[in-house]
Amino acid sequence: MCKYTFRLLPAFFFLLFVAMELQAQTNVEALIDKVEPKVIEWRRDFHEHPELSNREFKTAEKIATHLRNLGMEVHTGIAHTGVVGILRGGKPGPVVALRADMDALPVTERTPVPFASKVRDTYLGQDVGVMHACGHDSHMAILMGVAEVLSGIRDNLRGSVMFIFQPAEEGAPPGEEGGAELMLKEGIFDILEPEVVFGLHINAQLDAGKIRYKAGSLMAAADEFKIVVHGKQSHGSRPWSGVDPITVSAQIILGLQTIVSRQVDLTNEPAVITVGKFSSGVRNNIIPEEAEMIGTIRTFDTTMQRDIHKRIERTAKMIAESAGATADVHIKRGYPVTYNNPELTRKMLPSLFKAAGEDNVLVTKPRTGAEDFSFYALEVPGMFFFLGGKPHDVSEFDAAPHHTPDFYLDESGFKLGVKALTQLTLDYMGME
Repeated sequence: MCKYTFRLLPAFFFLLFVAMELQAQTNVEALIDKVEPKVIEWRRDFHEHPELSNREFKTAEKIATHLRNLGMEVHTGIAHTGVVGILRGGKPGPVVALRADMDALPVTERTPVPFASKVRDTYLGQDVGVMHACGHDSHMAILMGVAEVLSGIRDNLRGSVMFIFQPAEEGAPPGEEGGAELMLKEGIFDILEPEVVFGLHINAQLDAGKIRYKAGSLMAAADEFKIVVHGKQSHGSRPWSGVDPITVSAQIILGLQTIVSRQVDLTNEPAVITVGKFSSGVRNNIIPEEAEMIGTIRTFDTTMQRDIHKRIERTAKMIAESAGATADVHIKRGYPVTYNNPELTRKMLPSLFKAAGEDNVLVTKPRTGAEDFSFYALEVPGMFFFLGGKPHDVSEFDAAPHHTPDFYLDESGFKLGVKALTQLTLDYMGME
């Protein structure tokens, strides 16, 4: 063999490598195109047969069967109904975790689609309609599609993928544990420890075909509070002979609103304090002995979170004391801040550009909603983003919000969800 042939060999192998990579990319795109109708079919099936938190038994069975049919190692019964599928690639590399949530809501559906839910169940002792009114049906279907696509290139996969199908994202029923926190407590990251975790959430106010993301604090921490005001019962015609807990509670409710508007530096991060329920009394002419209010606290910064908790307790107790009443304040921490690791987000942003086109990837403001994906991102670097599900001919203001009977999704956006999670996985593995 002449010396010129030796000189040409590196170039030949480089071109061969490029050709193989282009062929692999073409195969992935073909697999995504092929799975799209299945994703829509799966989503419609989940939508028509929703199940409430920690009760996703049939849903879990469908998912587990699909993953087993793809030849995966499948773990079931985690956190009651959770399913984890492990896809081990043919080549060494990192472990990437992908997560979808499974539960529906106690909402009676009103959308005029042929696969609308007619399911009813019992929630907190009441007979309720059940609906996928937050898009978790689409999350499951999209992740099942990603599982099928990546299984199709298993031999060339440079690493392993953990597919997490999680129950009870909307919160476990009273007296039960559930969701991401319980899945971690029961050791899913002991099965296979991922380097990173990715997730998405459909957004009914964002055009199908678009993505929104934010580095750092994306969604709020969600804490609960309960304030019980103790007064002195008396006849409604003689308020001076007692201590009216309703009037005191009204002053506390107004005082709580001044914490955010007048006491917290909102140039740092936003915050919200909302009283969602108030109860007291039994009839019109009795000043009751007690009043109770419950509500939510949303914060994006742990220092602000601690400060606001202290201010809520001080405000309630001091206002009550000023009127001769007392107040018991109970604050329960809930979901942490959903935090996108800045370095991971910077590294993976080109993957979203490749999936959606750079013009279709937008930066979002912080969202005061909460997500228990946050628990996974406390364990390993995480990245969470919003996927558009709004029809283009509907304005953002006319689109029905999440958690409502008219919640509706444009199914044409699901393919981008499959493409984005697939692209993130392959690029993180170095298969761009």
